[in-house]
Amino acid sequence: MALRLTAVFCLSVMFVTVRLASEHGVHVVESLFYRQALALPVVLIWVAMAGGLQTIRTRRIRVHASRMMLGLTGMLLNFLSYILLPPAEAATIGFTMPIFGTILSALILREATGIHRWSAVLIGFVGVLVMIRPDAGHFPLQGVAVAIAAALVTASVSLVLRELGRTEAAGVVVFWFTALSMIPLGVAMPFVAQMHDATTWGLLLMIGLFGGIAQLCLTTALRWGPVSVVLPMDYSAIIWTTLLGVAIGEDWPMATTWIGATLIVASGLYIAWREHVRARQSRIGQGRVSPAVPLPD
Repeated sequence: MALRLTAVFCLSVMFVTVRLASEHGVHVVESLFYRQALALPVVLIWVAMAGGLQTIRTRRIRVHASRMMLGLTGMLLNFLSYILLPPAEAATIGFTMPIFGTILSALILREATGIHRWSAVLIGFVGVLVMIRPDAGHFPLQGVAVAIAAALVTASVSLVLRELGRTEAAGVVVFWFTALSMIPLGVAMPFVAQMHDATTWGLLLMIGLFGGIAQLCLTTALRWGPVSVVLPMDYSAIIWTTLLGVAIGEDWPMATTWIGATLIVASGLYIAWREHVRARQSRIGQGRVSPAVPLPD
C-alpha cells in the first residue's frame, strides 16, 4: 500500500509538472521523450538488480510493440488532459478507467458482466456528468474529451498487459515499453525540440525522475500486495492533484467536482471489489480456496 501511495504521489507530481512545463513552452512530445529517456536508465538498473539483463529476452516483440503504441498514445492523451484541464478534474476523469475496463472486458474478452458492475458503470458516468456539467461550460469540452479518451486507451492497455502478464515478467514489460517508445519519440523530436532555460530543464528532469520512480513502485506494489488492496490507493491522486494544483495557482475544485468524484470513485471501488469476489469464486470453484463465508453472486 505504501509503494502504491508513493507511485500515485509521484505520478501526480509528474502530471502537474507536465502542465508547468507546457506553460514554459515545452511541447508535449518533448515531455514524453524526456519522460521515457530519463526513465530508461532507472528501468535498466532495476532489471539488472532483479534478475539480470538476460531476463529482458522475449519472443513476443510484436505484442510488446502493440502495447508500446497503445501505452504511448495513452500517455500522450493523459499529458494533454492535464495541460487542458485543472489537475483535480483531469485526475478525476482518469478514474473512469476501471469503468471502461469493464466495458472493454465485456465486449472484447466476452467476460460475464452482471447487473452489479453495469450499475457501477452507469453510476460512474453519472459522476462524470455531474462533475463537468456540460451545460455550464466550466471546462473546455476538448479537454474533457481528451481526458475520457485517455481513460479509454489506458483501459485498453490493461487488457494487453493482462495478456502479456501470462508469459512475461513485469520487468520485461516495463523495459520493452520504455525502450521501444524511444523509436517513434526519437523520430518526432527533431521537429519539436528546442532550447530551454535552467528552470524548464529542471521541470523536464522532474518529469523523467518522478515518472520512472512511479513506474517501478506501481509494478513492485502489485508483487507485494493483493490487487484488491493495492489498487484503491490510486484514488489518493485526487488529494495530491488538488493540493499541487492549488500550489501552482489553480482554483480550489468546485462542489460539483467533489460530488462527481465521489460517484466515480465509488463506482471504481465497487468494480474492483466485484473483481475480487469473482476471482475468489473462481479459486473456490477450482478447489484452491475454502469458502469460509458465503460469497455474493
